[in-house]
Amino acid sequence: QVTYFTSLSRQQEFEGNTKSVIPLFSVTYFLTITFSIVSCLRLSCIRNNVWLACFGVVSAGLAVLSSFGLMLFCGVPFVVTVANAPFLILGVGVDDMFIMIASWEQSSKKKGKSDARSRLAETYAEAALSVTITTLTDVLAFFIGTWTAFSSVRSFCLYTGTAFVFCYIYTMTFFGAIIVLNHKREQGNRHWLTCMPVGVDKDQAQKSCLYNACCIGNCSGPSAQSEDEHPMSIFFRKYYGPLFTNKWIKLLVVLLYGAYLGGSIYGCTKIREGIDLRNLASDGSYVIPYYDDDDKYFSEYGPRVMVVITKSVDYWNETVRLDIENCTQNLEAISYIDKNLSESWLRVYTQLAKGLPININNKSIFIENLNTLFQHFPSFKWDIDKTRDKIEASRFFIQTVNVTSAIDEKNLVSQLRETAKQCSIPLMVYHPAFIYYDQYLVIVQNTIQNVVIAAGAMLVVSLLLIPNPLCCLWVTFAIASVIVGVAGFMTFWNVNLDSISMINLVICIGFSVDFSAHISYVFVTSGESSANKKAVEALSLLGYPVLQGAVSTILGVVVLAAAKAYIFRTFFKIMFLVILFGALHGLVFIPVFLTFF
Repeated sequence: QVTYFTSLSRQQEFEGNTKSVIPLFSVTYFLTITFSIVSCLRLSCIRNNVWLACFGVVSAGLAVLSSFGLMLFCGVPFVVTVANAPFLILGVGVDDMFIMIASWEQSSKKKGKSDARSRLAETYAEAALSVTITTLTDVLAFFIGTWTAFSSVRSFCLYTGTAFVFCYIYTMTFFGAIIVLNHKREQGNRHWLTCMPVGVDKDQAQKSCLYNACCIGNCSGPSAQSEDEHPMSIFFRKYYGPLFTNKWIKLLVVLLYGAYLGGSIYGCTKIREGIDLRNLASDGSYVIPYYDDDDKYFSEYGPRVMVVITKSVDYWNETVRLDIENCTQNLEAISYIDKNLSESWLRVYTQLAKGLPININNKSIFIENLNTLFQHFPSFKWDIDKTRDKIEASRFFIQTVNVTSAIDEKNLVSQLRETAKQCSIPLMVYHPAFIYYDQYLVIVQNTIQNVVIAAGAMLVVSLLLIPNPLCCLWVTFAIASVIVGVAGFMTFWNVNLDSISMINLVICIGFSVDFSAHISYVFVTSGESSANKKAVEALSLLGYPVLQGAVSTILGVVVLAAAKAYIFRTFFKIMFLVILFGALHGLVFIPVFLTFF
């Protein structure tokens, strides 16, 4: 059995990964539209919000198209990580839709808010601030992510951040108009599907409930114009809110949070750096058996490193040759190098010249007799870039050994480059895998830098847009808590810290604001007398939209769990943790902790 690998294999695998995920787009849109429709269903053929659900998804789709079109027009590279963006944008766009619909339905209960103009104004007054805060924090998180040293992360953040901007614009304009059109249909007592006027059937009492709901308006009688409270809102107001304001449940939540925080901190101490190169290929690729065989039979050997003399030097000068030999020996003195496996055309040529003998201290003789070297060792012809009268550049190879971990890879690259830098001859060390080893040198520093700057930006935005210091404090607390949770638990899910997971940790900041900001803002602006009542009101108003947003975002990325590529599966894993912990903070921890102050 033969396994193989070429210099183009990784590039081909990256291109294949991007193409393999395209069929999952349609599955994601189907799941999201289905969930949105089910969430907006009513037992009334007039009050059904099916069109709102469909156009909410269309709005998110338009944002993706607009963003990708603009970025491609501007020449921003489309890299494999960008293929994750549509899944993410779809979930977030639907989240904003649910907030808008919830605020619209609440606006009907306000006195003097009966006409479409005043209701839409009330909807924007309630929803626009929350949506603006969450969009601004998400966009900031992504644009701060563009400061990274990794070009793939920069491209992803540019595409996704721009898509968030378009998503916000379309939600505030396009979707607002759809809400008004849907309201006019309801006002005209028109069927949700046919838009035909719905009248009262004389024989309604003799018809089945299903017939009445589908064809007349509702089961009990003519369509009423009042907006009924959604069953899930009733659940959050009557059962969920009072349950979590019980003192014993509060104690249980505090203990649960202690366990969550303890597990997260323990996971953070065990976090691993690095990426297994076989994970860059899709499942079933010919590259994976090659890496498996390489590990099985040649695990003691690391990459065979090319050492390039980058400028034209006088190889026929004995002093120069001694300098090159000293540089070679210094490189071979590194603990990760086996000097017995080095391959140098200059060493062989020097030995060959002594045996013939040839005076290679003369320039013309040195150049002319290189053909003699190539006759004995044809492969050396590829190691020398020779013109008629000089050598422009050349290379030799050194063999690394015992490179078994990310720490070894990081140390190897650092020591090789430092040694090459100190050499009097202009040297460069290179291996295709170094592009992956390089990330180990900056990944921790870049991650901490991006997370700290983004968290600081979130705090400033919160202080500017949320007129309450206590609320801002809790939003900041949620950011820190969710980041620690995601970083810790991704260790338990076998996800290493690399450029792919770093993207998600930056995303994590934006999403941790999303869930906590909504609930915190309603709590601090509530007119209720006690903290418990404020928490119940916040949950009854926004508990269901936050839950809908969490589920829709997970549905947006869940199909990536079935992807054949590690990059997409990792994206799903971390996004799942981000949404799970974000929703847990927004619906459990934050409401309970707010009642203590």
